[in-house]
Amino acid sequence: MKRFLAILHARNLEFIRDRAALSWGFLFPTALMMGFALLFSNGDQELYKVGILGELNHPFHESRYINFISVKNIEQAITKVERHQLDLLIDPKQLRYWVNSSSPSGYVAEQMLKASGGKTFKENNVSGKEIRYIDWLIPGVLGMNMMFSALFGIGFVIVRYRKNGVLKRLKGTPLTATEFLMAQIVSRLILILFVSTTVYIGCHLILNFSMYGSYISLFLVFTLGSLAMIALGLLVASRLKSDELAAGITNAISIPMMLLSGVWFSLEGSPQWITFISKLLPLTHVVDASRAIMLDGASLIDVSHHIVALIAMMLLFLFLGVKLFRWE
Repeated sequence: MKRFLAILHARNLEFIRDRAALSWGFLFPTALMMGFALLFSNGDQELYKVGILGELNHPFHESRYINFISVKNIEQAITKVERHQLDLLIDPKQLRYWVNSSSPSGYVAEQMLKASGGKTFKENNVSGKEIRYIDWLIPGVLGMNMMFSALFGIGFVIVRYRKNGVLKRLKGTPLTATEFLMAQIVSRLILILFVSTTVYIGCHLILNFSMYGSYISLFLVFTLGSLAMIALGLLVASRLKSDELAAGITNAISIPMMLLSGVWFSLEGSPQWITFISKLLPLTHVVDASRAIMLDGASLIDVSHHIVALIAMMLLFLFLGVKLFRWE
């Protein structure tokens, strides 16, 4: 334990003294969220979203500029209408639809449905607070910042240690590989959670994010997600000794993960192969679980499949990283 605490303390001091990296960890996600909040403050949307329960054989289904999304859970879909995440929800079997009376996009979609002809649907009005784009975006930005901090933070540190001969010298001490790696993991986890919590609280005071779930559940998801991505960074750096190769592999992992994990846009309605690939990425489960907690008020049981996936990925990456790790 003394050896572990010594390495943990040294790693924490190393990062704290690197003021540029520490400042960037706070400024980057904050500036990103502020920028998107400013750009999308008017809430304009170019595409209407209409949820369909089953199959819709109606002239309205041929309308342009509408994204028709197949939904299965009617209660969750109605909640999305209340939150302005769906402009319209149609149940073709029962000949009824739901629209938010305070949604401009919902009003337009409703008028298009009425003007398209065909069967007449019964109207059901719902009401609720609009989910802004920044509310939807915040879980993705925090998850992306965790990903970069985990992959580049722990990965480049270990590669630099190996390249500079630090690991070779540590090998000659009583310190074991497990103690060294656990110290790196715990240090990075403390940093990620501290930065993410500080950024969330600071931006929440300014932008007033929507939060319908439990903060404890959200913190648990962020903790498991951070551990899974730290373990992935450990796996990448387990044998590498070249900064250039480490940067290339890390970018090859982080960029697809950023694009296919629903950070910037929803993957609803995407081809099945894209959805399948996204479920293999830890960032997807972090973003989906945190969005469900923040925007839908989901409990840990509701997001249990995401939690199980993150734990499985963390254990797999950690096992492989420890097995493949080399001091030199």
